[in-house]
Amino acid sequence: MSGRLPSTVFALGTVSLLTDISAEMVTAFLPVYLIYTLQMSYVQFGLLDGLYTGATAVLRLVGGFVSDRTSSPKRVAVFGYALSALTKLIFPLVGASSVGIGGVLAADRAGKGIRTAPRDALISLATPPDQLGSAFGVHRAMDTVGALCGPLLTFLILYQMGTAAGPVFVVSFVFAAIGLVVLLTFVREHRGRVQRKRVSLKAGLGLLRDTKFRRATIAAALLGLVTISDAFVFVVLQKVSDIPVGLLPLLPLGTAAIFLLAAAPIGRMADRVGRWRVFFVGHVLLLVTYSMLLVPQGGFTAVAVALVAHGLFYACTDGVLSAYASGFVPADLRATGLATIQTGQALTRMVSSVAFGVMLTVMAMSTAVIALVVVLVLALVVVALLVRSA
Repeated sequence: MSGRLPSTVFALGTVSLLTDISAEMVTAFLPVYLIYTLQMSYVQFGLLDGLYTGATAVLRLVGGFVSDRTSSPKRVAVFGYALSALTKLIFPLVGASSVGIGGVLAADRAGKGIRTAPRDALISLATPPDQLGSAFGVHRAMDTVGALCGPLLTFLILYQMGTAAGPVFVVSFVFAAIGLVVLLTFVREHRGRVQRKRVSLKAGLGLLRDTKFRRATIAAALLGLVTISDAFVFVVLQKVSDIPVGLLPLLPLGTAAIFLLAAAPIGRMADRVGRWRVFFVGHVLLLVTYSMLLVPQGGFTAVAVALVAHGLFYACTDGVLSAYASGFVPADLRATGLATIQTGQALTRMVSSVAFGVMLTVMAMSTAVIALVVVLVLALVVVALLVRSA
């Protein structure tokens, strides 16, 4: 592997950095706002968080298909980023209405769903095949700078101004709007590697006839089914470790810091040792994270271990899966193929959030986590058998 990464990777990394500051400000604020301010139950929180995660699912397919059909992934990505930016201005207007909050969350995640596959297609089409792991690793590392800054900004705003929602969402909108300007100004499409064909829905669905693609899609969906949302990881970790609730908005910083440090080197390693192997190891690290949720009164030591493992999980999976799939999905169906795999994962993660919220309501927290650990181990065994040669 040699040569510099394309400028498109860094331009899109900057867009994601700014957008993730915006998104993670909201993500860090939601557990405090919904559970401690609005006093929502775990089931309500799980439903909203599942909506926040799963509203991207079908629209990832739409965004990917339209991107390939029009041969203009940038235009589709711009629409998705703009939609998410606008929702930040609507959040303060819905107040404490769970229906209103759910609707705005759905619109925000719809924007993310629409933009994700076209953005990843822009990266993969601009990057030489032997540098895909590095390209996605660098992009995710830049994205994670935003994930670090977002919760920190939320913490500072809450510290200075209390738990009022308005300031958090207004600042979040400003960062999203700047990211949109960068996308419009500096990101270029690279169409030279794509043979222009008429892309149809039938052609997109035809990808599932390919054994390697089908197994990767099923495996990603199975592992998504045992991946609870970050919000639940942080809420349970705070309660079990018995650290102050005021530190809850800062827990995402630990995950993001490790992700930032590890994303680029793990992306390069994935190019050398195998992208699927690295993706699989990431879920073994997720098992370590879940195990820390079973340590009663573990304090800051348990929190540190959990957050390191959680950050490494993301470094091994987020971006590595797209790099892996980009190696065998045809260029003219790149966005559709990536969207198909990501959609299966997003749908099962939505189910996971809702199910875990119900489990926390009907059984002890430790019992719910034990059940999660057992199912994750079973999923790892099934996936290892399913994708032996990947």
